[in-house]
Amino acid sequence: MAPALVRFALRRALREARYVRPVPYGRATGLVRDVYGRLEREFGMLAPPVALHSPSPPVLAASWVMLRESLVATGETSRADREIVATLVSRGNSCPYCVEVHGMALDSLGRSSEAAAIAGGRPVADPLAGPLSPGARSELTAVAFTFHYLNRVVSVFLGPSPLPPAVPDSARAKAKAVLGRFLRPVTGASPGDSLDLLPVGSRDFAWAAGNPVVEDAFSRAASAFAAVPVPSSVRDAVERELSIWDGLPPGLSRSWVDAFDDPAVRLALVVAKAPYQVDDALVAAARQGDRELIELVAWASFTAAARAVAVAPLRG
Repeated sequence: MAPALVRFALRRALREARYVRPVPYGRATGLVRDVYGRLEREFGMLAPPVALHSPSPPVLAASWVMLRESLVATGETSRADREIVATLVSRGNSCPYCVEVHGMALDSLGRSSEAAAIAGGRPVADPLAGPLSPGARSELTAVAFTFHYLNRVVSVFLGPSPLPPAVPDSARAKAKAVLGRFLRPVTGASPGDSLDLLPVGSRDFAWAAGNPVVEDAFSRAASAFAAVPVPSSVRDAVERELSIWDGLPPGLSRSWVDAFDDPAVRLALVVAKAPYQVDDALVAAARQGDRELIELVAWASFTAAARAVAVAPLRG
C-alpha cells in the first residue's frame, strides 16, 4: 500500500472526476467504505476508475469484484500477461488513461518494452491469442471484459491521464515511475475473496466456465447491473443495436446515433459503441442525478463489454 502522504494525494484525485461527485474517502460508510478499504489494500491505491462509481454502492462493488477477480487475484496466468491484455484492450478502445496506468504497471513488472510498444501503437503478442488451458483463457478473457467495461466508464468520467494536468512535462516520467510502484501486484490475493460483496448471480457466463471463481464473480456483477433502474426504452434500444454490432468502433462521425430522440438512449449507445465520442452536450442532455448517471453509463458499459467479448473470436 502507498505511504500515507501518497494515499492522501491519490484520494484527492477523485476530485478530478467529471459530471459526478464521488464519495470522499473520509465520508465513506457501509459498502462504499468496505470497497474503498479493499481497493487501497489490494490494488495499492484508491483507483479513480473504480472509486468514481461510489454514488451507486452496488455498482461500485460490482466494478471492484470484476477488477479484483480478473486482474488482482492469483491464478494460472501471470500478472504481466493480464496487464498486457488490459493495455491492449485499452488501446483498442482509445482509452489513453488506462493505457498509461497499465503501462506503468507493466514498467513496474519489468515489461517496459511491451508498455512502450503498446503506447506507441506497435504490435505486441496478445496473451489471449495463443493456446491456453480453459482456466487461463477464462482469466484473460475476464481481464478483457473488465477493461472493455472500465475503458468506457473512464472515457466518460476521467481525463486522458491519471496524472493531474498541473504536473509539468519535465516531471511526468518521474511521477509515473512513482505511481507505477504502487501498482505492483500484492502477494496472496486469494481468488474469490471479494465475492461476499455481492449476492449470488445466475452463473450464465459460458466463457468463464474454465474458472468457477471468475464465473461466480461475473455472474454476481451481472446481477448487480441487471438490477440498475435503467428505463426499458433505453435497455431495448441498446440491446437491439448491440445485437448486430461487430464490436468495432463506428468511426469519428456520430450520425449513426442521430436517429434516436431520447437523450438517454443516445448517451447509452455512444458509451457502448464509441465512448471516445462522449462530450459535455451529450451528458447534459441526458443528465439526472449522480447515481442515475453512474448507473446508466455503467449498465451501457457492461452490456457493451459482454458483446465485445462475445464477438471477439469472430473478428480473429
